[in-house]
Amino acid sequence: MSKFRNLIAAVVAGILMTLAFPDFGIWPLAFVSIAVLWFALRGATAWGGFLLGWAFGIVFLAPLLWWAFVAVGPIPWIALTIAEALAFALFGMAWAHVRRSGMFDERQWAMAPAFAALWVAVEQLRSMLPFGGFPWGRIAHALADSPTARFAWLGGVPLASFIAVLIGVLIALVIEFLILRRALPAAIALFVAVAALFGGIQLPINIQPQNGTIALGIIQGDVPNNGLDSFSQARLVTQNHLAGTEALVASDPGPIDLLVWPENAVDVDPRGDAESAADVTQAAQIANAPLLFGTVDYTPVEGRYNTSVLWSTNGDVLDTYSKQRPAPFAEYIPIRDIARIFSAEVDRVTQDVIPGVGVATMDVPIASRNEEVRIGTVICFEVAYDQIVRDAVADGAELLIVQTNNASFGFTAESTQQLAMARLRAIETGRVTIQDSTVGVSAVIDPRGRVLQETGLFTAEQMYADVALRTEITPAVRFGPVIHWGFLIVPWFILLFAVRGRLAKRYEW
Repeated sequence: MSKFRNLIAAVVAGILMTLAFPDFGIWPLAFVSIAVLWFALRGATAWGGFLLGWAFGIVFLAPLLWWAFVAVGPIPWIALTIAEALAFALFGMAWAHVRRSGMFDERQWAMAPAFAALWVAVEQLRSMLPFGGFPWGRIAHALADSPTARFAWLGGVPLASFIAVLIGVLIALVIEFLILRRALPAAIALFVAVAALFGGIQLPINIQPQNGTIALGIIQGDVPNNGLDSFSQARLVTQNHLAGTEALVASDPGPIDLLVWPENAVDVDPRGDAESAADVTQAAQIANAPLLFGTVDYTPVEGRYNTSVLWSTNGDVLDTYSKQRPAPFAEYIPIRDIARIFSAEVDRVTQDVIPGVGVATMDVPIASRNEEVRIGTVICFEVAYDQIVRDAVADGAELLIVQTNNASFGFTAESTQQLAMARLRAIETGRVTIQDSTVGVSAVIDPRGRVLQETGLFTAEQMYADVALRTEITPAVRFGPVIHWGFLIVPWFILLFAVRGRLAKRYEW
């Protein structure tokens, strides 16, 4: 009966975690979910922890990743859910080893940070493996509206996740101590949980301009038929964005320093097509500003690039950046022959996107300032990868622009989940962050993660924003590699000592 009760608790914890993420967005439930999972894993064996963690992961991720079902169908969605849920199974097994080792029997206070550290280590691991990782669903992404999000300024997404899990475990410990009628430890645990929840408010997050401002024209052109067959109607998508540019300028918002179009706005590459070149040149001339847009580069023999291009009013290419982390099973198909066994949808990707090289930055000439401004040019899912964003800011980016195309995901929460990631990146880097989508949700985000402007989903809209340029390097960016490897490696030493201790007890004479 106790095993069945634990399984039910793990399932409930998974449901609660899903409800914490967009579009539900009931972020306090993330802490409750961790507390419930703590009790589900209490006393579990290693294999019991594996199965309970896997159950939690499947129940959490299946609805969270529903957009994958909409985009590519049931088999890939099920496979992605089951595979990613294995990370939580690994966590459940690891925690069972640590708890049953007895290493914290005399140090109950240390169980909360140990649990949180192991959780973050698994998040870090699945952000790297396999196929470059899949960082979707890190607990910090649910907490963009919570006070704990501000810890991203200090230690990035890993620290924000650590604090969130720590709070959840402390809530569970308060309940445990109260059941045992240990009032003082319960009070201490509650005090620490409240301090962790609101401690980030004290961090000195500055939002003021440090190198003036830049005026942006941001276009969300929308795509035909609510995203259906948008790739086969590339020229119409481009025309929609041209029309959006005309509408923005006609509204007389003010001078524009940079015009921004999203990923896939110009899928017929204007560097080799006269009609596309005329369209983007016309848009730049209407705005009287350089145009940043997304296109597809088919020139490589071995594949294609997902590329962002900076285009001048004279029709010249000023700079380019190609996506470093193509999405596996979406933009390219690893182990294609094996994947085809499970879904013929893999053959919809006829030419794989190959990784670009170089930091995600561009230098934009600003005529009104008679100088260049360096911006971060992150493409779509790259916003989920710590190093790509961190490297762009470390390389001098004073503003982050996330160009994305959410058309394939329909009216799901994919776009708002991505927006939550962009909000965490704004806090982490201390940079104004722009999310520009073909279909929405597009947004202007300040360095405290607050959404200043936002569009709807599957609408044609435009935004004008005069935003701060910032040069300060936050602790999260400055110490990013140390934070990354620290949260990845140190918890595994805790697990190593736990397993070693258990083996020593088992085989002692």
